[in-house]
Amino acid sequence: MQSANVLLKKIVRNSVLPFAAQHGMKKDLFPLSRTLSLSLCLKQDNSGSPSGKLDLDGWKKVMKSGLQEEVGETVSEQKELSTLASAREILEMWRLAGRSVPENITEEQLKTFMACPSKSAKKKYLKYLHLKELYKKNDKRKMDEKRERRLEAQKQASETDETKRNSFLVMWASAMDKAYGWRVAQSMIFGQPLIFDMSYEKEMSVREVTNTVRQIVLSESCNRRSVDPFHVHFCNLKDDSLYQREFIKHYRETWGKLLVTVTDRCYTDIFPKDKLVYLTADSPKVMKTFDHDKIYIVGSMVDKSIKTGVSLARAKRLGLETAALPLERYLLWNSGAKNLTLDQMMHILLTLKDTGDWKKALEFVPKRKYCGFVSKPVNELKKTLNLINTLKLGNRQEEAQRQFAKNYSKKLRQK
Repeated sequence: MQSANVLLKKIVRNSVLPFAAQHGMKKDLFPLSRTLSLSLCLKQDNSGSPSGKLDLDGWKKVMKSGLQEEVGETVSEQKELSTLASAREILEMWRLAGRSVPENITEEQLKTFMACPSKSAKKKYLKYLHLKELYKKNDKRKMDEKRERRLEAQKQASETDETKRNSFLVMWASAMDKAYGWRVAQSMIFGQPLIFDMSYEKEMSVREVTNTVRQIVLSESCNRRSVDPFHVHFCNLKDDSLYQREFIKHYRETWGKLLVTVTDRCYTDIFPKDKLVYLTADSPKVMKTFDHDKIYIVGSMVDKSIKTGVSLARAKRLGLETAALPLERYLLWNSGAKNLTLDQMMHILLTLKDTGDWKKALEFVPKRKYCGFVSKPVNELKKTLNLINTLKLGNRQEEAQRQFAKNYSKKLRQK
């Protein structure tokens, strides 16, 4: 049995192990050889004498030989790793010493370096890797410089275009500003006057005066950009008044260069009374057409509490003609007071002066205050509203009639 075991080991080593070593299967075949030897021994024992004992000495020799080979392979791997680490340390020392050694080297390149047969071959290989690394760095640097030059050129081109655009806009704004100034200067000589009455400082709080001045600033800007501007007058503007201080806050250095007429005198001392028309929402007289020969007065007042009758009382004390905008005639008014802001009044008056179209002028009234424009006569509108009230409102018909009576005057309802 022992001789058969030895013979089997020789056969496995001479035939199977060289084939396994060539194909990387050496480790996997050791257990197979042991199994074959053990099974063969067991078969021989069973065939010869079923009660015979196993040869443990032979089996121990087989196990020891396989274990020694496995330990040898592990030791060789550890030696290889230690060799790679030592080679890296050597290359790092050479690089610090100033030799032509690459900064970054892969494991495959390191193995190729260690496999070089001579020292000169190793130096040539390291020089080749070093030059290759330098070429890569140089190419990357050139690409970065090219990209930076391209980005800088794009930035300069955009800045040049922006500068050209900005310079054009500056020239355009300067030219238009001169044109606007020339129009306003002509209106101060030949234009139709428009008066802002600044005598309501006592009727307003500081906040309301600030809002009033802000609206007048918007009105002046709108008038300056119009095709045919008004000759704006600030009448009853006292020195060091709250109005004037707020104007100086807004205009600063340009307050003295503003193309408007500022005076502390009353407009009745400057213009004839028969040409003056005071625009107020409390007036019983409705303005039908825009008169280019009249001089319209707008009260410079913003009141949060809606003090009715203040401007109307002032106009009556001075014996002036009054007028109100025909809001009820052209608009289906919803609710709220019929007072408009000063800049809205300026837009409406400028549109009336240029076109004479009430519908186009009243488009500057806030949309929240009316449903739409009146497209039918008032009597037909009344019939339509009565029919709607009968069909939909039912018991609330009287309430709808009262609302209609508030929105439309008696004269219009009787027509």
